[in-house]
Amino acid sequence: MPTNPKEGLIFTSLMCFLMVLGMSIYNLALHDALTFSNFITGFVPGFIVALLLDMFIIGRFAKQIAFSLPINKNQPLQLILTITCLMVIGMVTCMSLFGVIMENGLSNSLLTNYITAWKVNLIAALPLQLVIVGPFSRKILALIQSKQPENN
Repeated sequence: MPTNPKEGLIFTSLMCFLMVLGMSIYNLALHDALTFSNFITGFVPGFIVALLLDMFIIGRFAKQIAFSLPINKNQPLQLILTITCLMVIGMVTCMSLFGVIMENGLSNSLLTNYITAWKVNLIAALPLQLVIVGPFSRKILALIQSKQPENN
C-alpha cells in the first residue's frame, strides 16, 4: 500500500486510469459503440470524474467504513479486499449515474437505466478490480517502492 502522498497519488491514478479504461471499453462494447472517437470523448471526462470521486469522496468513505467493520485489520488481505469491495460498490454507484446521464441526459427513464447500468457495471467492475487492476497496480507500486532510497 502507499506509504506517502506521492505514492498514494501514483497508485490512485493508475488504479483509476485502468478501471476507467476497462469499464469504458466494456460499456462501449456492450452498446456496440466501441470506436476510438466514442472512447476518447467518454474516457477523458470519465477519468477526471472518477479520479476526483476516488480521491475526495469514495476512497475516504470506503476506508472509514472498512476500519469500522469487525474485520482483522492486522491481516492485510482482509483489509485490502474489504476496502476494494467498498470502493468498487461506491464507484459503480457514482460512475453508473454519471454514465447514464452522459449518455441519455436527465430523461424519464433515468432510474430504470441507472439500475440496469449499476447491475451490469458491478458484474464487470468487481472481477476487473479484484483479478486484474488491483494486483497489477499493487505490483507497480511495489516496484516503485523498491526503487526508492530508504530516506525519501
